[in-house]
Amino acid sequence: MSEETAVAEYSAETKSMGDKIAELTLKQAKELSDYLKDAYGIEPASGGGGMMMMAAGDGDGAAAAVEQTEFDVILTGFGDKKLNVVKVVKNLTGASLMEAKKMVEGVPATLKQAVSKEDAEKVKAEIEEAGGSVELK
Repeated sequence: MSEETAVAEYSAETKSMGDKIAELTLKQAKELSDYLKDAYGIEPASGGGGMMMMAAGDGDGAAAAVEQTEFDVILTGFGDKKLNVVKVVKNLTGASLMEAKKMVEGVPATLKQAVSKEDAEKVKAEIEEAGGSVELK
């Protein structure tokens, strides 16, 4: 028995675009993601490109709702407990004290990206216990 493997052929334009996307830094990928969300309403899904295309379509609602499995933890405020929040941010992110201070002062600031719901809830609880406010997206 011999198995035949289908070989997909891609246009030069598609290959070039794919290569450029694969070479993006994390910061560039986040910026691209934000741009696609703002400009076209396309939000990335943890299920890959097919899920992203499904989310972009304006179907008749037949697509089943998919429970979100990855969350971004975003610091949205620090109230009057700035020092406590800076300490917690430093410990959570591994940033230096100055970097943590800049993150806190520059709210909204993404503290963690694509973490599990359990981890996101732990981070949220720690920040809120220190006096800060957090949003999970």
